[in-house]
Amino acid sequence: MNNKHRMFGFLLAGVITVFPWPALAAPSTFPLQPLADKPGRLSINGLGKVFYIPSTLATIQWGYLPNATTAPVLTVPSGATVVFDTVSHEGILEDQGRDPIAFFGKHGVPARMVLKDAIAITSSSLAHDFAKDGPHIVTGPVAIQGAEPGDVLKVDVLAVTPRVPYGVISNRHGKGALPGEFPEGAKPEPDASAAEPEKFHNVSIFTPISKNSRGQWVGMMKNARGEPVSFPTSPFIGVMGVAADTSEPVHSVPPGVYGGNMDVKDLGAGTTVYLPVFVPGANFYAGDPHMVQGNGEVALTALEHSMRATFRLTLLKKGDPRIPSASGTLAKPFGETRDHWITIGLNPDLNEAMKDAVRESVRFLSEVLGMDRAVAYAYLSAATDFNVSQVVDRTKGIHGLIRKADFRKLKHSMKSAASKR
Repeated sequence: MNNKHRMFGFLLAGVITVFPWPALAAPSTFPLQPLADKPGRLSINGLGKVFYIPSTLATIQWGYLPNATTAPVLTVPSGATVVFDTVSHEGILEDQGRDPIAFFGKHGVPARMVLKDAIAITSSSLAHDFAKDGPHIVTGPVAIQGAEPGDVLKVDVLAVTPRVPYGVISNRHGKGALPGEFPEGAKPEPDASAAEPEKFHNVSIFTPISKNSRGQWVGMMKNARGEPVSFPTSPFIGVMGVAADTSEPVHSVPPGVYGGNMDVKDLGAGTTVYLPVFVPGANFYAGDPHMVQGNGEVALTALEHSMRATFRLTLLKKGDPRIPSASGTLAKPFGETRDHWITIGLNPDLNEAMKDAVRESVRFLSEVLGMDRAVAYAYLSAATDFNVSQVVDRTKGIHGLIRKADFRKLKHSMKSAASKR
């Protein structure tokens, strides 16, 4: 099977053979190794020509997001379909030895089942400071022709497909929802390094995936007696954003008005993210792929898992009626699923993040759906769930889920977003 037909199967049919736990035999479909060594176009049956971005030393940043000075790795027209091969940071960081073959080999993964791009990154001289830099491998950015500040980039998430049948969940000292309590073992030693990763005394839980009797993806763990524990999965990309309008380095951990590490688990395949544009070209990027995450992401990481993600990138010029606002632009990211509109609140203080999400929800309901602000506030109190997206990324996140079904009887003249999409 050649590369283009293999990719077509993964993108459209989701055909994947999964390893039973704990045996990690190699089926013909795993791993999803890079399709090319540089960005460009690929011809794929059923999709035509799509753009492809591998994760190479020339297309990634480790620990930082693109800013106004970052040159795009590729420029595409509005409406283009772009496939990103993303690489999880888990299994390659310094406290895991910066050697994915050795790290995953300890858990029974043969070298042939380790991603070549992960190996190339970790075996290179690419600088990464474990204490200072963010952990994420960020791929891109991709410029969109004609994008200017004030426009909005509409990102349709078409597919998020596992590249390997295993992932990692980590808890590190000083991080997570319970810093100082977990990990419960010894503290890091002063001379801890990639050469002696055990001295960090952090905890990384290797977690394979499998399919249950109903054909659903599940993560697999074991209790202290070796008995199986399984949980459902829902792949999504944690880092999706556009370049920030600054020449200063942008750390990959805290999210912001440009998107970035939002970690909203509801934004998987079949959903849409609207991102305000701050620099010419917009410069979209992706990273931090997850197999699944619980709201809060309390340990520090979700089930981190390298993914092949497919997006449609559509430029909405300022004033386009498809932008979910009355001003014709956006000040912060906004999400949409089949059943919900998603408002996103971000702030280092969780209480302030909640206020941010509620204010954004009132704005949307009044501007786009025609509700009086007082009525909108009351509606939110009665009918909308506000979830803690994550509390572990310095800037904490709250997202509101506004149910579309509640507005199905609105007239088209009221600029109902449901009638336009």
